Amino acid sequence: MRQRSLIAITAALAAGALTLTACGSRDDDGGSDSGNGGGGGTTVVIGVDAPLTGDLSALGLGIKNSVDLAAKTANKDNYVEGIKFEIEALDDQGQPSVGQQNATKLVANDDVLGVVGPLNSSVGESMQKVFDTAKLVEVSPANTNPALTQGVDWQKEKVRPYKSYFRTATTDAIQGPFAAQYVYNDSKKKKVFVIDDKKTYGAGLAATFTEEFKKLGGKVVGTEHINPDTKDFNAVATKVKNSGADVVYYGGEYPQAGPLSKQIKAAGAKIPVVGGDGIYSADFIKLAGASGTGDLATSVGAPVEELPSAKEFVANYKAAGYKDAYEAYGGYSYDSAWAIIEAVKKVVEDNDGKLPDDARAKVVDAMQNVSFDGVTGKVSFDEFGDATNKQLTVYAVENGAWKSVKSGTYTG
Repeated sequence: MRQRSLIAITAALAAGALTLTACGSRDDDGGSDSGNGGGGGTTVVIGVDAPLTGDLSALGLGIKNSVDLAAKTANKDNYVEGIKFEIEALDDQGQPSVGQQNATKLVANDDVLGVVGPLNSSVGESMQKVFDTAKLVEVSPANTNPALTQGVDWQKEKVRPYKSYFRTATTDAIQGPFAAQYVYNDSKKKKVFVIDDKKTYGAGLAATFTEEFKKLGGKVVGTEHINPDTKDFNAVATKVKNSGADVVYYGGEYPQAGPLSKQIKAAGAKIPVVGGDGIYSADFIKLAGASGTGDLATSVGAPVEELPSAKEFVANYKAAGYKDAYEAYGGYSYDSAWAIIEAVKKVVEDNDGKLPDDARAKVVDAMQNVSFDGVTGKVSFDEFGDATNKQLTVYAVENGAWKSVKSGTYTG
């Protein structure tokens, strides 16, 4: 799943707040808080599903705001003639059951022609069938579990389960091994203690890391599953200390990873905790405290702040006055929304400037061939609906912030 060196940017973005619309259907004048310009015309709603409250809300709000910015930009530029974009943002609280309910609600709104989200792979898993049955396109900026696009037996045979599901984030089939190569080859760590939170994302990521680490010659000196509903990890911290591990790999998210890192150090194991994009958040650093220095995370893509293609996005996000940072998935969320906008544009242009009756199905078909230069680089999708952009970055906690230390692609 998840930040850039965003401490400074977060502070800058905290300067103003913007009330966002969550319109569900068109109103008498065509709707409207998702942008100026675009005039009246037909309203198209882009749904958003993410954790907008709770432990993971920092990431979820960044997703929501970035989609809102894309809709505003399209409206301002009248990018799709005769179409006005709005967003409907629903809070899944990071819970699969809530995400499934949200999917049903979005499907019921005929104006929704695409959905951005969710954050969590387990939530994505619960929503896919609902959207696919309704021929409603879903583009996740953050789901990384390979099974979502390549089937449960993806390691043996890749079979795409749902035609309507796409993602702009690369998968754990690449992220886990990429981290293993960095830990073993660059950090020279040979003995790892592997921990996960038993959830779809965390367990899958830990498994792909472990396989590659062992293949490289590393040794797994201990494994443990933690309960993500607790913050007391002293028992597992003691096991880590007694194992002789020189590094910990954690498959999970920052609300647990931060306290886990802190408690591992307090137990006497002064070794780095490494995780995936799920821990790559400014909030991890707050939770881990000073002892988090030296901890590592991988995240999808290159640092947004370092991409020439992202300069306009960063500037526009700041100018919009959102009180929450765009976080790790802001650029990917903007690109996910823009992919939907591009697909809608294609469908409208192919139908003499108006939406066809079967617009949802047509948008799903159009999405497969979408290709544009986005915030995160070239945006397009392969035959499984996966992002063709496979770049990843390793970040280290230095001086209270995430600093990129290596970017590249996994070489299997």
